[in-house]
Amino acid sequence: QVQLVESGGGLVQAGGSLRLSCAASGRSFNWYPVGWFRQAPGKEREFVATINWSGHSTTYADSVKGRFIISRDSAKNTVYLQMNSLKPEDTAVYFCAADSRRPYSDDYVRRKSDADSWGQGTQVTVSS
Repeated sequence: QVQLVESGGGLVQAGGSLRLSCAASGRSFNWYPVGWFRQAPGKEREFVATINWSGHSTTYADSVKGRFIISRDSAKNTVYLQMNSLKPEDTAVYFCAADSRRPYSDDYVRRKSDADSWGQGTQVTVSS
């Protein structure tokens, strides 16, 4: 497993942007697939976006496609989630997750069971 720390959450008005960061603590996660998930109050944790180990392949939930961009910077050992055109329904705690069991995998982290490492989450609140 790898320790993950999210940052960048906050309060933003509808239509605004935020960039979330997910950094690995203590070791590199540059060769693991990584995903972002979110959980709103009273709802199940849901998939948002994922990126393969090389950063060359990504997939998004339909609800965020065209608005969010996932990327990774291996030099900084960090995965980002750029969120644009935010809507009130994007309000949730956002979590990053990685799968250290599949290094150099072109697979994704799209289900909760795909990950063995999770961050503590960062709150994103979008006001109308």
